[in-house]
Amino acid sequence: MLNTGLETQQTEFHAEAMTIHAEKYDVIILGAGISGLVAASVLLKQGCKRLLIVDEYDHIGGNHIDCSIGKYTFDIGSFIFQDDSPLLAHLPEILPRYVPINPTWGRLNPQGVVTQYPISIKDDIIKAGPAEWLRILLSVLFARLFRRRLMNARDFAQYWIGARLMQRSGLGTYMQRFYGLPPERIDIKFAASRMLWIKDNATMRNVLRRLLRSASQSATNTQLARPREGFADLYQPAAERLEKSGVAFLLGQKLQAVRRDGMTLSLQTESQRFAADRVVSTIPLDRIQALCGITAGAKLKTVTLISLFFSFSGDRGFAQSILYNFSHEGAWKRLTIYSDFYGKSGDREYFAAEVNADHVSGSVEEAERDFRRHVAENRLFTGDLRLEGSHTVSNAYPVYTDNADKTASAVIAELGALGVESIGRQGGFDYQPTARITALEAEAALSRK
Repeated sequence: MLNTGLETQQTEFHAEAMTIHAEKYDVIILGAGISGLVAASVLLKQGCKRLLIVDEYDHIGGNHIDCSIGKYTFDIGSFIFQDDSPLLAHLPEILPRYVPINPTWGRLNPQGVVTQYPISIKDDIIKAGPAEWLRILLSVLFARLFRRRLMNARDFAQYWIGARLMQRSGLGTYMQRFYGLPPERIDIKFAASRMLWIKDNATMRNVLRRLLRSASQSATNTQLARPREGFADLYQPAAERLEKSGVAFLLGQKLQAVRRDGMTLSLQTESQRFAADRVVSTIPLDRIQALCGITAGAKLKTVTLISLFFSFSGDRGFAQSILYNFSHEGAWKRLTIYSDFYGKSGDREYFAAEVNADHVSGSVEEAERDFRRHVAENRLFTGDLRLEGSHTVSNAYPVYTDNADKTASAVIAELGALGVESIGRQGGFDYQPTARITALEAEAALSRK
């Protein structure tokens, strides 16, 4: 429902608009992240001539955020791109800026072993011994017979790998660490659409295929990372080309209101007013609701992510460049060794560890204490480990619980009734793990218009 004071606000807004000139664009895009940049590219190809991209962040790239601290440049997550990504069809200028990398992925399991990600046939099953094999098999059979009605992410995982392997592998603990909720509270729709790797790893055909597959049959695309200088250096040439094509950028501007005035939509920032025939929003749903004067109903849950930035000298205890925490202890969920991509700084490696803020009461100090304790217990990072800094970001990714997809769909429909097209990871409340998926989803959303 609209706020009770919205009619008055709209009247005041309309009266003020009569005296203040609003610069006119074909489309206003809220958010300068991947969804916003791809949206601009798609709209230009559709014939739009004048576009405005507005963001409250002072940089392009949205939550692609890097932090330069002294000699180090860290990211707030693990951002890996591919040279065949559809993103490059829209932003071809960024390809030469990427750094080719050869990342490897591992996971710390509940037995304290760094092993294959996301699951290891050898370490999670074969090494368990005959008695545990029987328990795992019986657990899978039980799930297939008695858990046919899948209600949540726990049911989904247990149906495919059984409760015993879910516990032994640490998958259940990792799911809770990732979302800040137990797996039984994560909606089945999310599990069925975004956790298909569990099913893929559980089928006998795929197990045999992985065992027989040679290294020469690995992915043929090139893995890429942003340049050492950071994301600003990556996206700068794309922004310059978009500007030459009719896209204007307004960054670091506080947004105040989005209103409809007849057939036109208007955006008020802290310093200017703009008008357009269309508004495409890629910012968080609760933010665009507030801007449009829509009263929020059930609150959509998102993750607040703390990134701890470390430098290190010594024996880190594993070879992989990206390590997931599947153990039953420790708040951190993933770490990325950036010095594996860009080289050491002096004699020191550097990396970021990601922590769901809910697990440490939002405290950076608690996150650091917990990380140091946990890695020491597992004989990781033996040597000189220094915290160089940290960064906290809200709305890192959506959490699917309490029928969140239905709530989000209702909000998006209400925004649509006002003429605001809300898309993307934030605007569509859609967990998009890669820039590839984000680009494809943005293309699809705007092609339906």
